Amino acid sequence: DLEIEDIVTRIQDEKAGGVSIRTVKSFLSKIPSVVSGADIVQWLMRNLSIEDPAEAIHLGSLVAAHGYIFPISDHVLTLKDDGTLYRFQSPYFWPSNCWEPENTDYAIYLCKRTMQNKARLELADYEAENLARLQRAFARKWEFIFMQAEAQVKIDRKKDKAERKILDSQERAFWDVHRPVPGCVNTTEMDIRKCRREKNPHRVKKSVYGVPDDGQSQPSPLHISSQPIRKPTKEDVQKEITFLNIQLDRHCMKVSKVADSLMSYTEQFMEYDPFVSATEPSNPWISDDTSFWDMEASREPSQHRVKRWGFSLEEALKDPVGRDQFLKFLESEFSSENLRFWLAVQDLKRRPLQDVASRAQEIWQEFLAEGAPSPINLDSHSYERTSQNLKDPGRYSYEDAQEHIFKLMKSDSYARFLRSNIYQDLLLARKKGQSSESKRKQQLHLGRAFICAAL
Repeated sequence: DLEIEDIVTRIQDEKAGGVSIRTVKSFLSKIPSVVSGADIVQWLMRNLSIEDPAEAIHLGSLVAAHGYIFPISDHVLTLKDDGTLYRFQSPYFWPSNCWEPENTDYAIYLCKRTMQNKARLELADYEAENLARLQRAFARKWEFIFMQAEAQVKIDRKKDKAERKILDSQERAFWDVHRPVPGCVNTTEMDIRKCRREKNPHRVKKSVYGVPDDGQSQPSPLHISSQPIRKPTKEDVQKEITFLNIQLDRHCMKVSKVADSLMSYTEQFMEYDPFVSATEPSNPWISDDTSFWDMEASREPSQHRVKRWGFSLEEALKDPVGRDQFLKFLESEFSSENLRFWLAVQDLKRRPLQDVASRAQEIWQEFLAEGAPSPINLDSHSYERTSQNLKDPGRYSYEDAQEHIFKLMKSDSYARFLRSNIYQDLLLARKKGQSSESKRKQQLHLGRAFICAAL
């Protein structure tokens, strides 16, 4: 975080060659204290010796994801190399200076928004749902929360209009980081996988063969590889022990955090567990009716399935129909090569060993070779590791490249997919279809009841 903050401080220092922060005239108003995404990308390339614009955009998106800069037109915290206007976050809200916000703070913020200019600060649907949920959770102390929000509104009204506009956007960007829009990446979420590498900021990269990649390590014979099997030496065993010790080096974590994470996961997936929640039709594990499995395998997904695609990119790709719909969306944006590469690598892992080498070369020629018909955008580190791995190709030669592409899709195109007409129309269509079906069943039930009463 300190390195990011140093970069952000330098970008804002106009006297030392930083970007120019200006006021832009809009149709009937002025937008104060903004810079364009293209200006930030150019500064990063010029001052950090970055040659590839994609690398600068990736670095800028990391800075944005942690809330140091944010777009004023939407709430997707990524950097675009165009005229999109961005604003710098106040140092008060920087991760190194602020506390970890509680739900009470979020409740005060949402409550305050309902008291302010509704045309400019009206709550989004997901925010309104969060406010209603928080109001139920804090019913006993809601009067205190309301009073806090009211007091903050009174203080804000005494400030200059332009200053208030900037502060409102900065506060909202802070909550975009800590309570992100559904479908966006949560960079502040504390989970067990992050804590495993908390003590080692230089993340331990698993090589193709499973040993730590320190630039000098050789493939460990204790792991399955395409090399001839030989008896492990004392040095090999010591390397394996070192690797496992690093993997076990976990950061201490509050039990309450673990419990919150497990509770959130359980609540989210509870309705999808046929043993916990009643399913329609009946659970095939405890009955002879298999229509539930037929419905889950259908190419016409229910609203239940479509809703699950919004949980994560992993859930969308796990469902064949969700994967097809995501590919259809990417094709409409002319960026389907990322998903096609990811799917090709997944297929490579399941190929018979005799076909692996030839298929690995085909993937290289299609996506990574010079003049490839479907080139993908890889960072230099992943490209170099992949090219080295292909000297002795295996099922996992593209592991680094696949991980990089997956993160790109997750942080960029997946969020747009959830907001796209393709996904929203499918979600609404399934809702309408289900409501009409339930209405038909209700009418049928009433008709039967009427006949019984007449008899």
